[in-house]
Amino acid sequence: MATVFSELEKLLVYRNLLQDDLVKKLAALETGEEYLLNYELAGELIQFAEETGLSGNLPLSYILYQIGCGKNVFSSTAEKDGNRVGKDLLKAVTHDVVILKKLLNTGLKFGTADSFIANYQPTHPQTTSSFTALQDYFYDKTATYSPEQIAVFLSQLYARYGYGEMATCTAFKWDWNQGLVGVKHADPVQLEDIVGYERQKQTLIENTEAFIAGRPANNVLLVGARGTGKSTSVKALANRYYDQGLRLVEASKRDLECLPAIMNALRPWGKKFIVFLDDLSFEEFEVGYKNLKSVMDGGLEAKPENVLIYATSNRRHLVREVWNDRAGDELHNQDTINEKISLSDRFGITLTFASPNQEEYLNIVEKIAKKNDIPLSLAELRSQALRWEMAHSGRSGRLARQFIANLSGKTVEKGRE
Repeated sequence: MATVFSELEKLLVYRNLLQDDLVKKLAALETGEEYLLNYELAGELIQFAEETGLSGNLPLSYILYQIGCGKNVFSSTAEKDGNRVGKDLLKAVTHDVVILKKLLNTGLKFGTADSFIANYQPTHPQTTSSFTALQDYFYDKTATYSPEQIAVFLSQLYARYGYGEMATCTAFKWDWNQGLVGVKHADPVQLEDIVGYERQKQTLIENTEAFIAGRPANNVLLVGARGTGKSTSVKALANRYYDQGLRLVEASKRDLECLPAIMNALRPWGKKFIVFLDDLSFEEFEVGYKNLKSVMDGGLEAKPENVLIYATSNRRHLVREVWNDRAGDELHNQDTINEKISLSDRFGITLTFASPNQEEYLNIVEKIAKKNDIPLSLAELRSQALRWEMAHSGRSGRLARQFIANLSGKTVEKGRE
């Protein structure tokens, strides 16, 4: 007897669904096979939902998730080529959409475990823009999208968000064994959360938007004391421009020797990437900076056009210069000095995040306190902020946030008494 899942055997492009273990189990249950598999499958779907934030009818949500994130010839082609997908490939996708839409609108039931997974709400629901758009096109009963329209929409979806972790993550780390690994719970910080430094933020915005639009853009070096918002500013860009195809790839100093591999991993994608090197500096005996220089200069292989490098440091010149560099032969020493300072010159934009003066520090405190509804008079707030500053080292936005966090904790504790 033909079943809804048996129709999946007719798929042309989305045949990756047939290889998915959970989809195989869903198909087995629909035919009445393996009664106990009902609970095994429900347990696996619940675990997946808790890990990803998936909600609703879990069997159907899972299939929709795989449509949005699975890799196949269509998703990989559309991610790179966007609206230039061939008409014959779109025709094949249209054929698949008819089958998938029928499957997703059947209201599948799988017996005794249905009550656990029919309308599941995870502990921490999380819905991406791409998944919400998928739901609208496949589930919206008020809209009459044709299979052809859905196929075109899917090509636009992959072009905008990508597939796999590229569609679900704003940031990535480099793993020496696995390569690019998505950060599941990246810092959700926004540029608006950073108080002050308006000129620096605007320069970052303009340069990043030029990069996303395919216009000339520069590598950026953010220099300044700790806690001034350098790293936070870069992380916020990934959240701000996720919907426009920007992703952040964080690499450590140890990863510099892997930079060619990182570049090769990013090159095939249609997305734009900021390779983020945080707290970057080199001692005089370290030579890792030469790997970075080589990549930024192009070396034997040019840096991909879809990659920029943003780095933060507490030094304007990234490589420490010592007195020995100036001793001895004048010509040789000048070459040594030029070699060490030239890395900073590879960054077309250098932004300085200076420590705030006292009044700027107090202004930061006031704005953060207002956001957090701190119940203190302005005079008392400023007085306590100055005492906090004297008890700690240096003024910064981070110090201001720590002060407000301390006040908030005391306020909550007092409210419980």
